[in-house]
Amino acid sequence: MVDAVWASPQQVQGRAYVDALVAAGFDKSAMQLTPDESTVGNPAESIQFSIRWGSECLIGQVGPATGAPFTTIVPGLEGGTCLVGRTRPIDW
Repeated sequence: MVDAVWASPQQVQGRAYVDALVAAGFDKSAMQLTPDESTVGNPAESIQFSIRWGSECLIGQVGPATGAPFTTIVPGLEGGTCLVGRTRPIDW
């Protein structure tokens, strides 16, 4: 599913990855997503998305700076999150 979004015109739009992951059966309320734009309004060089399940996190990174989609599974952070730093609301 990540590769399918990467191959589409929406390859650097976080919502497209969240929607694809939800369509594949993942829980949207367990996800985090970084912004599609930098703090000055330029397109992000990469975006990250995550899904928390149990004590682990699936983390994905995509964007022009990555060259190709990258995913990994890592231990979750204390407090129930996966990503550190500013994330955007997943409110759609």
